Amino acid sequence: MLNEDKMKLMTGIAMFEKKEGKSIFPANRYFRSDYISSRMLRSFFSYTCCYILCVMVWILYSMERLLNAMNLDEIILAAKMAGIGYVAGLVLYLMITFFVYRRRYEYARRGMKVYVAKLKRLEKRYEFQSRTKELTKEGGRYDDVSRA
Repeated sequence: MLNEDKMKLMTGIAMFEKKEGKSIFPANRYFRSDYISSRMLRSFFSYTCCYILCVMVWILYSMERLLNAMNLDEIILAAKMAGIGYVAGLVLYLMITFFVYRRRYEYARRGMKVYVAKLKRLEKRYEFQSRTKELTKEGGRYDDVSRA
């Protein structure tokens, strides 16, 4: 016989896994510091690559003007300004990354607590059902013995 309450619990767990599984399960494989630092490391490399590509595009776009008008002092000043812009942008980007992934980790942690609570509730239902079956089997056995 199917237990309607267990079916509702299993359906709820399956829906939770489908909706939240992609965001919750990967985050819970790591400690918080490892999860955040790995995401920040990835952000560092992606920001650096994007910055280098943008600087290269700008240099290629204004190559003629740069070669005609600049002397060595202006090139050094432009390089310093590019370095300062890179560091300032990187710090800002890494701060944003830190706050975003810290929040995502906390969301995943809360979601995992809900998921585990649902699984425990389902497990208790199974234990209750198996205990009930054992008691009814034992009661039937004793009834047969007392009749004989």
